[in-house]
Amino acid sequence: MLLGGDAWAAKFRDFQSEAWRLETLPAYNVPQEAEEIRAFQAGERIDPHMHSNEYTEDLQRVRREGKSKGRVHIVTRPLSDYLRYEFMYYRPHVWAGEDIRIMDVTDRPNPLAGVQDFWMFDRQEVVLMNYEADGTQINREVYEGSVSPYLEYQRIALAESVPFEEYVKGLDV
Repeated sequence: MLLGGDAWAAKFRDFQSEAWRLETLPAYNVPQEAEEIRAFQAGERIDPHMHSNEYTEDLQRVRREGKSKGRVHIVTRPLSDYLRYEFMYYRPHVWAGEDIRIMDVTDRPNPLAGVQDFWMFDRQEVVLMNYEADGTQINREVYEGSVSPYLEYQRIALAESVPFEEYVKGLDV
């Protein structure tokens, strides 16, 4: 089953305890971000202490409700321009309550090689994020099988990653 629109938004509104994502790509081709990326490449930066938007406000709601939202992003250095842009937003997202972790596989084998992006809700439902090679999203698909492999992918991702704030210490991002 493919997810879009209201059904997709409902996943984030209605989860009971945890929404968690694995991100595997060095760049995502999101048309809504194109202008912001151009501005970033031209040297514009947000003030992470002042940044607030619908996403950070929703993260605060999730936290107030006693729920958690997190992700692990698998990266290699040098970081792509897109990752540097995304990292600019990760800091206020972390401060708003998202558990963002980074798994750098530059100098080691990727323990999750071949695993595609996915969201997992309440450790019971998996939504596969299908992308073209350039990071353009094809669709979102509810996974019909056992969530057991995805629980293991999450376990590995968490064990093999470090908190975002720890990862960026000393990096020029």
